[in-house]
Amino acid sequence: MTPQQLYNELNYVNHSREKRQYYANLVIDNTDLVPLLLDILFQVNDPISCRAAWVFEFMCSKKLEASLPYLDTFTNQLHTVHRDSAIRPVAKVCEYLVTTYYNQPQSQVRQKLTESHKEKIIASCFDWMINENKVAPKAYAMNCLFLLGSDNTWIHPELRGILERDYQMQSSGFKARARHILKKI
Repeated sequence: MTPQQLYNELNYVNHSREKRQYYANLVIDNTDLVPLLLDILFQVNDPISCRAAWVFEFMCSKKLEASLPYLDTFTNQLHTVHRDSAIRPVAKVCEYLVTTYYNQPQSQVRQKLTESHKEKIIASCFDWMINENKVAPKAYAMNCLFLLGSDNTWIHPELRGILERDYQMQSSGFKARARHILKKI
């Protein structure tokens, strides 16, 4: 499949679980499409980039290992994503990576996720926490930062400060996740 063919196929992706799963399976079955999918995902001003992000998230939920050869590409461009409907799935992928890294010590993620990758995820997560983003990316970012804080002692105090500062102004979903994280810190 050419990049243009994949781009055209992404026009058929919508919010339905069936469509996202169908295209995620297509990419899982042909992992040569992953770099093409990421190229489209990081065309951040194109509305189709959001659909690429949805597919990438679904692919990672089923087969996270397929993303590992492309961690440099993903983490180097992570900060460029700015559309709300693309930030959420990208933040979710970060959560998949970080959660797997800390909860499955024998996983391939543990071998492939470098300090440089983690630093870029940390920077993006803090950006999502302090910028005007929706609750879902903030919740995923909180979880990532909490876990990453076990290796980086400066993260927990910074995260605590943000959560306490923003607590009263945020939604009930934010407050629930923040309470959970604050108890753990």
